[in-house]
Amino acid sequence: MADPTGFLKYPRRLPPRRPVPVRIRDWREVYPPAPDDLVREQATRCMDCGIPFCHDGCPLGNRIPDWNDLVRGGDWEAAAEVLHATNNFPEFTGRLCPAPCEAACVLGINQAPVTIKQVEVEIANRAGPPAPRPGRSRTGRRVAVVGSGPAGLAAAQQLARAGHEVTVYERDDAPGGLLRYGIPDFKLEKHHVDRRLAQLRGEGVRFETGVHVGVDLSAARLRAEHDAVLLACGALRGRDLTATPGRSLAGIHLAMEHLVAANRVVAGKAHGFPPSLDAAGRHVVIVGGGDTAADCLGVAHRQGAASVTQLDLYPRPPEERDLDRDPWPTWPWILRTYPAHEEGGERVFAVAVQAFVGDGAGRVRAVRIAEVTVARRDGRRLVTPVPGTERELRADLVLLAIGFEGTDAGPALAQLGLSVTDRGTVDCGPDWQTGADGVFVAGDMHRGASLIVWAIAEGRAAAAAIHAYLGGEGRLPAPVTPAARPLALR
Repeated sequence: MADPTGFLKYPRRLPPRRPVPVRIRDWREVYPPAPDDLVREQATRCMDCGIPFCHDGCPLGNRIPDWNDLVRGGDWEAAAEVLHATNNFPEFTGRLCPAPCEAACVLGINQAPVTIKQVEVEIANRAGPPAPRPGRSRTGRRVAVVGSGPAGLAAAQQLARAGHEVTVYERDDAPGGLLRYGIPDFKLEKHHVDRRLAQLRGEGVRFETGVHVGVDLSAARLRAEHDAVLLACGALRGRDLTATPGRSLAGIHLAMEHLVAANRVVAGKAHGFPPSLDAAGRHVVIVGGGDTAADCLGVAHRQGAASVTQLDLYPRPPEERDLDRDPWPTWPWILRTYPAHEEGGERVFAVAVQAFVGDGAGRVRAVRIAEVTVARRDGRRLVTPVPGTERELRADLVLLAIGFEGTDAGPALAQLGLSVTDRGTVDCGPDWQTGADGVFVAGDMHRGASLIVWAIAEGRAAAAAIHAYLGGEGRLPAPVTPAARPLALR
């Protein structure tokens, strides 16, 4: 049983980050390992509430109070077993997930919530290299997984452990999806990804890299050679500002172009940062206010940008939850400060780009912005510039981090007789199966750009559906349905 008075004894505390002047000189993770006494203290704040709403905040259904209590007692090994029972990759989620579980923490009703995410990553850190857990018997059934991001990897692991022969196809030169080339190393060092891939290989999962399904390998052949196919290609088609005057100027890029190039340099797979994308000595403007924008901010700092300005369309959020707008336990709209914001740069709220201004030689030199108001009408967003507020910001490099428009799977969908929705996603039935027999979909490709916990949850659930489709014995865990949504007021 948890300590029922722990939350009265200890305030919420996080371990200190590495000093800014030190960390911006390298690409190592921002957080050093936390000491045992701090982690156990924070786990003790978990109050053994009657109904743990953190279970509902997390789509994986992580047994958070259970592993918090095991950490409180110092039983790290048992805590790791409980954590891995519902989450294939806690070392990823503990570093990358924004923690909707903490937003749903009962303690958060009138206090700072439990540091669930920090405890999770510390359990994973102490668990050591994950040992392979191959299936006890082989079914002889073959499954192809297209895409090696969190959804694809989670599904592949579940299916391999159930005894199926699984091959993961990845169009990049190394597996991992966004974990590999989308997430900067200061948030996720890649040895964590490599350790998990080694585990999956030990469980019998095969990886075919440099294979673009639909181009290098036809979808028809892929389907013919496998008993089932899972599409987990993500939602990487970036939203653009194509109608904005000056968009064609040199020096304006989608955020993922910048992040992928930076990750390749850090991985030693490039001979230097492409000059057109290098922030060194430049005045950088990042358009967007979310996770991707913060990643670009951190990369620009480490490249030595002369200045960085981040533009957000929406007004500055409140510091604390607005109970009328976002009552507990829903995900609140509040000001979120990432480690990259500590490192420098300026955030400008309630502004929109009106035009990109050139230098006369075809390259961007400034961004013209205006203050705006944002309203909702009939489900549509209305952005209205405020007259007389236009001004220019100096800009040698502009990065567009304004979200994603859906999957960029390419010709594979047409070859399978499938199409995308208006949201750029692929629909499926209640069993995760698309309109093509034996072809399933999961992750961002089905849901749209979302959180890593949703990707893993959908991968696990789709694997359970594929296992049933193949006539496998028993049932695999299925934490979510295709229609599942985050906690919301309405």
